[in-house]
Amino acid sequence: MHTRLSTFSLAACDSADGAWGVAVASKFPAVGARVPWAASGAGAVATQSYANTTFGPRGLAAMAAGASAEQALAALLADDPQSEKRQVGLVDARGGSATFTGRQCHPWAGGRAGPGYAAQGNLLAGAQVLDALVDTFLSASGDLPGRLVAALLAADRAGGDRRGRQSAAVYVSKAGAGYGGLDDIWIDYRVDDHDDPVRRLTELLDLHRLYFGKSPAEDELPLEGEVLRRLLEMARRLGHYHGDALAAYDANTLAALEAFVGNENFEDRVDFARRRIDRPVFEYLLQRFGGDK
Repeated sequence: MHTRLSTFSLAACDSADGAWGVAVASKFPAVGARVPWAASGAGAVATQSYANTTFGPRGLAAMAAGASAEQALAALLADDPQSEKRQVGLVDARGGSATFTGRQCHPWAGGRAGPGYAAQGNLLAGAQVLDALVDTFLSASGDLPGRLVAALLAADRAGGDRRGRQSAAVYVSKAGAGYGGLDDIWIDYRVDDHDDPVRRLTELLDLHRLYFGKSPAEDELPLEGEVLRRLLEMARRLGHYHGDALAAYDANTLAALEAFVGNENFEDRVDFARRRIDRPVFEYLLQRFGGDK
């Protein structure tokens, strides 16, 4: 399938953390369904501008078999009679990178590549968009998903797609980082149609960290005293508990808390065996469901 995707994207890796991913935004609906491809231990591919979507799986397969990003790119382009319409960026398993902008891509169009990243865009407001994308990624701290989204937001605010905004996405693969540790899909968020999609994407990443992050020991709260009382009060207001909010931690209050926490999808952030809850989750529940003060 060949779809016109005038957009900007960043394929990148964090070799030390074993993560590969792509962030992308466009004045095009559901850009995340076409552009980003990544696989742990293999690499990342962004394919756009009359996108040849076969470049994603084929590029990953080549890099998984040992090809460098440059070798994989050369093979993809050699097999495509419409290569001059394409734009693609690849990062391989070793952090090598390559980007290509065909001569028939709509201006402003171009790319930059360096160790661990490949950035590209077409129909952009100007070269400053790509500069913001790369410079922010290289200067940002934190994990790969956060750096990718920070870079995307900077590029968007620098002008982005000159036609406007519509969709954005971030996809990151890391061995065992998926839900329950059963797959490699660490981050997979898409904003398919929105007035400010990159900003919304940052909010979704924040939600991901809230639901699936883990606080250090010093940022955990004991399930006792005021913390326990306020949780039981919220559980009672929501119909999960019918006892006294001043009750001690016992089988009845445990069952109520498990029901309350499970209903809000925070099982991963409460340790009932150790009687601990992560502070950000407790504060979020207070903000959302109230409770007396």
